[in-house]
Amino acid sequence: MKFRLSIGAMALLVAGVPLANPPLGLPPVPVPADNPQTPEKIALGERIFHDKRLSATGEVGCVSCHDPAMAFTDSPKRVSVGVNGLTGTRNAPTVVNAAYMKSQFWDGREPSLETQSHQPFVNPVEGGLENHAPLLAVVRSDPDYAAAFQRVYGKAGEQITMTEIGQAIASFERTLIAGNSPFDRYHYGGDPRALNDQERRGFDLYLNKARCVSCHVIEQDQALFTDNAFHNVGVGINQIQDEIPPLASAFLEAKRRGADVDKTVLTDPKASELGRFAVTDDISTVGAFKTPTLRNVARTAPYMHDGSLDTLREVVIHYNLGGKSQESDRVNPYLSGGIRPLDLSEPEIDDLVAFLEALTSPEFAATTATTTSPTGDEDHEPSTVTAQLPEAGERDRSDRPAAAEPGAVELRQPESGLHFRLPLGFPHPTHQGD
Repeated sequence: MKFRLSIGAMALLVAGVPLANPPLGLPPVPVPADNPQTPEKIALGERIFHDKRLSATGEVGCVSCHDPAMAFTDSPKRVSVGVNGLTGTRNAPTVVNAAYMKSQFWDGREPSLETQSHQPFVNPVEGGLENHAPLLAVVRSDPDYAAAFQRVYGKAGEQITMTEIGQAIASFERTLIAGNSPFDRYHYGGDPRALNDQERRGFDLYLNKARCVSCHVIEQDQALFTDNAFHNVGVGINQIQDEIPPLASAFLEAKRRGADVDKTVLTDPKASELGRFAVTDDISTVGAFKTPTLRNVARTAPYMHDGSLDTLREVVIHYNLGGKSQESDRVNPYLSGGIRPLDLSEPEIDDLVAFLEALTSPEFAATTATTTSPTGDEDHEPSTVTAQLPEAGERDRSDRPAAAEPGAVELRQPESGLHFRLPLGFPHPTHQGD
């Protein structure tokens, strides 16, 4: 097996330091001191990310729920499907720009990309392994993995642990960075044509009447579109609010007796609705879930932690009703204080949705639900890319000129239509190793 650097591996590769020139609208990518980026480590992480052998059935991998063709989600599924067709309780969030998140999972139960990746392998409705031993047996015995771990970490055999595996996956995921949306070109790039009239009206609503910016933050020089906090917005919990007191008590008792939070919240639908409370044991966090980024949100339907809202319009209506998905819903007593009716008109709802659609990066502008993803089987090799200078007048969207990026190279992945742009002078790695 040849380990080759693909688009993901080339999108962020600065030999252990944050990307000095991130895409328009994004800050430098934080890289932990104890897990610096290297070409070989990123390629290894990408290999693991796509390897479906590392599950109980040999049919499920990270890529199963985070498909490059679907902006690294499993859209249009409401909740993810794991081994033997089992379903969990949570909608798969995108991995794109997850490097900026201060915690991982909808309830923030893991603090880093490095530790997050350990759990899906051994969750009964995801990878289905009883423990990590079978996974470790594969990577320790596979000749290509063995050679790669020796190159990256100087380790072999039983020296290879989940620590190294988690670090490699995290290093690859830190390459999945996308900005440079029409919004970015308008707001940060100074291109007045990057947004049309409707999208500009939606932007004004976003900042003012709709108050979206309160949680989906836009800053002066960059926008992550999240406050990295947790809020009860009335999804899921509204339907079981009368059951919360006994449910919360039972959950705390189960934790005291040693229940695994990761397994419980993904296998018990009602426990899943406890949200951040499952991690903090703090009643003020009941039903609270992490604020997701809105970047590329038009490509990641359905929405919310449970995938219960099918369209962006439904999401806006939910907030317009003050945390209710329909008029007949009751607002739960744990609702976050900032959630209240917005009094948006129908045309204003349309405008706000149009703005949200303008948060799509060019890498994902052409993706559709019919695009196929890599197989991820044991013969998977990351897709090769070709580098070329953009053609003069090339457009990312038919009605908007691409941002001027003199001296940039464009990296394309023909299979999915994804592409990235890197400035000239950026280190473009070539194949290394066997």
